[in-house]
Amino acid sequence: MTDLVVRPLVAGEEELFDSMPDPLPQLRQISYADGIAGGGYRPEHTWIALRAGRVVGRAAWLLLPGSVGEPWLERFDLDLAPATETASAVGAALLRTAHDALGGPKVYHAALPAYWRRQPEVRSVAEAAMAAARLAGLVERGERLRFSWAGGPLPAPSGRFSFRPAEDAAEIKALVARVGEPVVLTGAETARAVAGVDLARDPLAWLTGTPPGNWRVALDGDEPVGLAGPTADACFPMIAYLGLLDESVRAGTGLGELLADSVAALAADGAYEVVADVAAHRVAVVAELERTGFRRIRSRVVFAPA
Repeated sequence: MTDLVVRPLVAGEEELFDSMPDPLPQLRQISYADGIAGGGYRPEHTWIALRAGRVVGRAAWLLLPGSVGEPWLERFDLDLAPATETASAVGAALLRTAHDALGGPKVYHAALPAYWRRQPEVRSVAEAAMAAARLAGLVERGERLRFSWAGGPLPAPSGRFSFRPAEDAAEIKALVARVGEPVVLTGAETARAVAGVDLARDPLAWLTGTPPGNWRVALDGDEPVGLAGPTADACFPMIAYLGLLDESVRAGTGLGELLADSVAALAADGAYEVVADVAAHRVAVVAELERTGFRRIRSRVVFAPA
C-alpha cells in the first residue's frame, strides 16, 4: 500500500481540503472556505493525510479571531473506503502528528446529526473518528444536544408561575449565584475558548450585548424560582442560560413554562428560530424542550486530553 503522508495544509490549498467528500453532508456547519475567509480556520491549524495524492483524512482546528483560548478540533473526517479499522489508524496518525506540531492534544467537538446512533451509516462514520481520537490520547467527556424551535404553538401556562424581566445586573448575578447547575447553556464552549468565560458562573461577562431587562425571572408567588437568559444578540437567537433555583420547579411544570416564556420573548422581537443546548444526560430537560416544541437538530460529543 502507498505510504501515508501527513502534513499541514498550505495557504491556497483550500480546494485540496474540500476534495474529500463530506461524510456527513446533512450537518449544518460552516464551510472550510467560509472559515478561512472569517479567520477561524488557518492553514497552520489544518492537517491532511494523503495516500497516492488523495486526501484520506483531514482535520481543522478552529480558533475565532480575538480568542484567548486554544484552538479546538472542529472538522475531522476520514475516508472509510478501505475499512473502519484502517481509517481509525489513519486518523490517529493524523491527530498525533498534528498534536506534536500544535503543542499537544486539544479539545475535539465531534459534531454529529441528531439521533446519530440510530443511523448505521452515520454511526460508522462517527465511530471511526471517535476511535481515532481515543487512539490519539483523547478521552470522551460527555455529549451535548442542540435543539431548535422554529415556530409553532407554545404550551399554555398553568397559571402557577409568573414571569418578569430581571431588575438589573445585580439581580441576575445574585440569582446565578443561587443556581446549583444551569440546565440549559448554549454556546458555553465558545464562551470559554473565545473569552475565557465560564457561562455557567458568569453569563453576563459573555452576554455583554444583552440588556439585563431581556433576562426573564420565573416567580412562584413573589419568590424567584428560575432565571433565563434569552438573547438575540449572539450569532442567532438562543436561550444562552437557564437555571432553576428550586428542585420542585424542575419536577413540575416550571421548567417548561420558563422555556416557553423565553421563546415567546424572542419571538416577540422577531425571532423565527431559537436554539438551546443541553447535556444529553439531562433526560427531563430534553423531554421539556420537546414538549415546548423544540426538535433535536445536532449532537456534539466532547473529547479532551487525558
